[in-house]
Amino acid sequence: MLALLHGNQWMRPIFIAVLCICFIGCKPVDEVDKAPAIDPNKKEIVFVTHNGPSTYYLNNDNQPAGIEFDLASLFVKTYFPDHEVRFLLVNSISDVIPSLLKGKAHIAAANLSVTHLRKHLVLFSTPYQETQQQLIFNNEINKKPKDISDIFDKKISVPEGTSYEEHLAALQKKHTLLKWHSAKRTNTESLLEEVADGLLDYTVADSHLAALMQNYHPNLDVAMPIGTKDKIAWAMSKNSDPQLIAKINTFFSKIKENGTLRNLLDRYYGHNKRLNSLDVTTFLKRTNSLLPKYIHLFKQAQDITGIDWRLLAAVSYRESHWDTYNTSPTNVRGLMMLTEGTADLMGVTDRLDPKQSIPAGAKYLLKLIDTIPERIPEPDRTYMALASYNIGYAHVEDARVLAKRLGLNPDSWADVKKTLVLLKNPEYYTTLKYGYASGGAPVIFVESVRSYQRILEKHQPSHNPELDKFRIARN
Repeated sequence: MLALLHGNQWMRPIFIAVLCICFIGCKPVDEVDKAPAIDPNKKEIVFVTHNGPSTYYLNNDNQPAGIEFDLASLFVKTYFPDHEVRFLLVNSISDVIPSLLKGKAHIAAANLSVTHLRKHLVLFSTPYQETQQQLIFNNEINKKPKDISDIFDKKISVPEGTSYEEHLAALQKKHTLLKWHSAKRTNTESLLEEVADGLLDYTVADSHLAALMQNYHPNLDVAMPIGTKDKIAWAMSKNSDPQLIAKINTFFSKIKENGTLRNLLDRYYGHNKRLNSLDVTTFLKRTNSLLPKYIHLFKQAQDITGIDWRLLAAVSYRESHWDTYNTSPTNVRGLMMLTEGTADLMGVTDRLDPKQSIPAGAKYLLKLIDTIPERIPEPDRTYMALASYNIGYAHVEDARVLAKRLGLNPDSWADVKKTLVLLKNPEYYTTLKYGYASGGAPVIFVESVRSYQRILEKHQPSHNPELDKFRIARN
């Protein structure tokens, strides 16, 4: 149907009418449920979304997270401070707009791309993110296609109800032999995993999601871009309260201007492209061969410091690749690559002894976290502590001073990492207290650690001392 639409412009009004009826459960367009008014008695703003790394999920503490969750929570806190935010979780992205049109939610916050067909159904807010749709394949099974004709006989699947269908339909208009399947009751992450497992030849994914999934599946690769870049925005019913729409647009304009949006995007996606496929492959192999030797020590270090063992293990891997005898040319040694000065400060007599170096490195990182000003929110505070672990707290402070001078936010990692890389430039470092530093190194260090930690969080369970004791007792 989509391909037919693009080839026959006179059918567009008919197609849109059919599409509307399908979305709203066979109601005529003029009988769509009105957008729910914001009830002053209920005092809640309802957002419809779906589970996923680019929308809404439960983190390791079983607390809601995701960029859409953070944005929605901040919006309600700012413009409706006496209201609660409530999320309506639907099974897939294909259920998002129908739920909105049926009056079940005030706003759709679900990583929705702004498309021509969707504009006929809903109102979109000011876009807050840009993405490029990409055709993804398994580079261990398939060769990278030279042109579009190389995928005509391949198995291609995308989730039903996504904007990927529209882009593929536009492509099919030029290449009639192109075929694909719209899969029901699935999501992009599941189809990417099918590609990684060799069950599917190709799927389509937004660039930020594809980059994230490549950290978990290094055999995923980009074949080619699909269509032009898309804008991502919130959606509302066309009969929504104009004041609500105005507040949403003002909200996005303000968080773009004050750097809040930039900081959130960096928090969720800033580390995605730091590792290459070889980095990820090697790391996954060593989590099976080397990590088991030290995992109990990382968990003990968590008991001492309260720092998640997977973060400590990620720091250790980035420093030493879990090689106990690793020694740098500057005589930094051991699993946590401690300097002589740090070892003396933390009471370590043998830096090559994992039983000493792991808890010492953990306690030193905690010391750095405690040194970072308390007003800096997490996770930015930890990121700056990690940068200090790599290059020293003094240079991080210089970078914060420079950030303030340049009109950036010294309490935001997204801004401080921009000024860290300037510390090698005499135009800047000659004006700062601690002078020259190779500021690119701590940025790479922090982003790599973040990536390794996310991989460990996907494959390794969290450590709960009390629960673990209970399990041992049961056994």
